[in-house]
Order: sequence, then structure tokens, then C-alpha cells
Amino acid sequence: MYAVIKTGGKQYRVSSGEKIKVEQLAADVGSQITIDKVLMVADGDKVSIGKPLVKGATVQATVVNHGRGDKVRIFKMRRRKHFKKQQGHRQNYTEIQVDQISV
Repeated sequence: MYAVIKTGGKQYRVSSGEKIKVEQLAADVGSQITIDKVLMVADGDKVSIGKPLVKGATVQATVVNHGRGDKVRIFKMRRRKHFKKQQGHRQNYTEIQVDQISV
């Protein structure tokens, strides 16, 4: 059984027992969260697709930890114009473990 959820403006395909990194959530480490933005649920041949959300479907998850992703370097340069700009960015994330998918 798997589901497609939406959180942080992105969509993720999740199944029970799986760990994923999502955009930072305001939840403490070890706490339970409920994600109710479920776009699709599939159980074998039985597939439920929402318009846009599946009614009554939720995903229970546990917050494992918070962290920061790898550094992304942004480098801009204009040749022969004496222009060079360098910047870096690290995105915050929350790692969650999916416990249960319910329809």
C-alpha cells in the first residue's frame, strides 16, 4: 500500500515504514503528525484518486529529526564585465517516518 501526499509545496510517494525528508515542519522530534493532504491511495489493484484530495484519507507519521541539507552554490559571472557574484544556500528539512496510511 502506498500513497501520494502533498506537503511543503511538493508531492511525495510514501509507503508504511519509509523515511523521507520534507520541507521543515513546526513539530517536535518524536511527535506524531497527521498529513491530510492525500492525493492518491493505492492498495494493490484498488486505486483511489482524489479530486484534488481523497476524502477521509490520512497519513500518520513520526518526526525523526530536523536538519539542514547540502550547500548549494550559486555563482554568477559576466565575462569581460568585471562582475562576479557568489552565494550559498542550505535548506532546512524535517525527516519523518511514515507509520500508517488510512483511507
